[in-house]
Amino acid sequence: MTIVERLAEAKRTGNYTAMLEAVPYSSFLGLTAAMEQGELVTTMTYAEHLIGNPTLPALHGGATGALLESAAVFEVLYRVEGIILPKTVTITIDYLRSAAPADMHARGTITRHGRRVANVRVEAWQADRTQLVATANVICLVTPPAPAASAS
Repeated sequence: MTIVERLAEAKRTGNYTAMLEAVPYSSFLGLTAAMEQGELVTTMTYAEHLIGNPTLPALHGGATGALLESAAVFEVLYRVEGIILPKTVTITIDYLRSAAPADMHARGTITRHGRRVANVRVEAWQADRTQLVATANVICLVTPPAPAASAS
């Protein structure tokens, strides 16, 4: 089964776990997703390999950034009609505080969806949703893939 077929099936059944499992990097980060009050919340489960500064300890900024980008992509996958494979064009991250060695959650909101790109605002938090750890603005290319050329 291709990634597009796996994503289509996950979207059709509302199986968010299958949607994340279609992206191998998600399992490395320990990502899960759940619908909470109409929002798709992506969670990065804490694991020792995600620590960037063992002295504090604090989660690695790259892991935080990967969660933010993944949450944006999954939001686009979930909300957009049909199946497209969003590609990140630009991501701007604001790191607001050190991330403790604990689970981190993120939610994306599509602020604009055009024919070619979607702009997504993402917020990440840990125990308290009002205490954001990081935010991001992500621009994703959402142009559907061109049809395969037929052999003549």
